[in-house]
Amino acid sequence: MGRLPPMQARCDERRLRRALLSWYRANARELPWRETRDPYAILVSEVLLQQTQVEQARGYYARFMEAFPDLGALARASEEEVLHVWAGAGYYRRARNLHRLAQGVAETGLPATAAELEELPGIGPYTAAAVASIAFGEPVAAVDGNVRRVLARLFAVETPSARWLRETAERLLDRGDPGAWNQALMELGATVCTPKSPRCSACPVAWFCAGRSDAERYPSPRARTQRAVEAVALVLRGRTGGFVLEKRNGRALGGLWGFPLAEGEDALSSLLARYGLRSARVLGTVSHAFTHKRLTIHVHEAAWNGPGEDPATRPVSVLDRKILALAAPENKVL
Repeated sequence: MGRLPPMQARCDERRLRRALLSWYRANARELPWRETRDPYAILVSEVLLQQTQVEQARGYYARFMEAFPDLGALARASEEEVLHVWAGAGYYRRARNLHRLAQGVAETGLPATAAELEELPGIGPYTAAAVASIAFGEPVAAVDGNVRRVLARLFAVETPSARWLRETAERLLDRGDPGAWNQALMELGATVCTPKSPRCSACPVAWFCAGRSDAERYPSPRARTQRAVEAVALVLRGRTGGFVLEKRNGRALGGLWGFPLAEGEDALSSLLARYGLRSARVLGTVSHAFTHKRLTIHVHEAAWNGPGEDPATRPVSVLDRKILALAAPENKVL
């Protein structure tokens, strides 16, 4: 692309815009958040899609919008109610930030520019640009992982810098319909220009792509490391049924409830001491992965001479659902 004369480059980029938008309008997946221009509904979908695959997000989106159909409903809810509805979607900090955001703008409504949206809790540059362009028509480029991959392949760039991505995305942006353009790039990356085995023969802009002969080379994979962590969970069955649950702290699971959990060499001893117990029997192990760590959880069980509660009445994480499935496989409440 860099070898083309400037006029030819501009001409090709116009052709690219027309071809991609035409393809998108004919082939875009039918998704519930594409059927509305409600900024709040679009925001909820974008927050969900930060860490959730589209097909999984459909159900969580429908459930969340049914429970909290607008900013006011979300702002009036308690954090525990919000987390209960979000349960299973993971990355619960998203839900806590969305709740805080609603409490801050319930009366004024969402701001219409990416710069103002980025000031709100949990809203980064991509989400701000996506909402501003799709809901409000602001001509601002949104760059997520799909867009990064598409642009890197179009221009055969192995290690695209944040600055290069931003400048390239802004240059290519269709300013007449920025929302459709941003979604078209993301749709192309999600359905055609995939990380593995991209369908280059079905790509509407393959003629423009400098990297198509070796597409999987671009961009170079980013190094990801997960540290292995061992932990202990203690399942305590209450005197009259149910289980002992604790409210969790921390960024990952803060605000949720779950089985007593501890890390470290003395994890089991510290849990037993917390409840005045001397021993517990081994139930088995479960595994759970977070972004930067993989937990192996050794699950123990003991009788508890105090009250227990039904986990279905609390917001609990997928991690604790796994523990419950091991402790009570017949339990169908979660």
